[in-house]
Amino acid sequence: MNLVGNWHYPTAMRMGAGRISELPEACGSLGLNAPLIVTDAGLAGLPMLQAMLEACKAAGLKAGMFSDVKSNPVEENVTLGVEAYRAGGHDGIVAVGGGSGLDVGKAVALMVGQTRPVWDFEDIGDWWTRADADAIPLIIAVPTTAGTGSEVGRASVITKQDTHEKKIIFHPKMMPSLVINDPELTLGLPARLTAATGMDALAHNLEAYCAPGYHPMAVGIALEGMRLVKDWLPGAVADGSNLEARSHMLVASSMGATAFQRGLGGIHALSHPLGGRYDAHHGTLNSILMPYVLEANRRAIEGIICDAARYLDIQGGYSGFLDWVVKLRAEIEMPHTLAEIGIDDQHMEELGAMAVEDPSAGANPIPLTAQQYRDIGIRAVSGAL
Repeated sequence: MNLVGNWHYPTAMRMGAGRISELPEACGSLGLNAPLIVTDAGLAGLPMLQAMLEACKAAGLKAGMFSDVKSNPVEENVTLGVEAYRAGGHDGIVAVGGGSGLDVGKAVALMVGQTRPVWDFEDIGDWWTRADADAIPLIIAVPTTAGTGSEVGRASVITKQDTHEKKIIFHPKMMPSLVINDPELTLGLPARLTAATGMDALAHNLEAYCAPGYHPMAVGIALEGMRLVKDWLPGAVADGSNLEARSHMLVASSMGATAFQRGLGGIHALSHPLGGRYDAHHGTLNSILMPYVLEANRRAIEGIICDAARYLDIQGGYSGFLDWVVKLRAEIEMPHTLAEIGIDDQHMEELGAMAVEDPSAGANPIPLTAQQYRDIGIRAVSGAL
């Protein structure tokens, strides 16, 4: 199968192995002469990032790199990125990485021309209109994991350090103008991270599929995204050099973030405060919480989950689908409980209250209470499905 294509939905996308070689030309096509590459510290020292930087410089671009980015990004990462952008006289962003690098890159682009604090652009009502849209430079996104789908998103998740809250920062112009989806960049990802990010992609597609509201396009995208995860995630985890599996997972990731314009739900509503409190990996949290939230929503989603099971060729309707999720996690060696990653139920009362306030909670199929989120969290600690 020829897994190469140029797409224009939901933004311009260049898909295919080796296409990172087009980065300097892509910058030129958008009029960028001095891009700032934003990535995380772990990636910054790898040969592929140095190759990107050198290729841009060889093409005559005044390129720089910023990599002071945490795995769960905080405001300071964005602030320092803005300072680096201004100090280097940059004119655009190349955001490279998993969710952290992509999110910080997009947030830096938002903030370089603003005078208000980043929290003034939280995804609440029309707060995004407070921003000077003309001061937001163009963004190129280069994902190196298949999970968050942030390369096709109009938002960034940033942790507010003093309250441990994960905030969603939003502006329509945070959508990258161009995405380079090169599966070769994901080949070196360890099996555990491949599994965790892949389950993040599944969570995005699943919650978008289950969200209420009329959006048939999102439903169709989410269904096919789930199929790609089902068919290709185990292979990507088992064999990190499987380029076909890596390619399909990159697409599944982008599909999840495209579909969740419809909304997310309780998995994310609880994983956000958990991640803020414990600095735990977002995809791992989503993976652990998934079956517990499915069970909490069962009465509202059983029919459509049965439909999804038929499409995915899973026998047994809702129960079969739930069993598949649990077996998939076991197959790719993801934990079943929060306790396995060092999280107890000490703060579940507080975290349940935070989950209700999380923007993702509004699209959950059932309006869950703080007590219900607390109970989900406690079950996820003990493993009581």
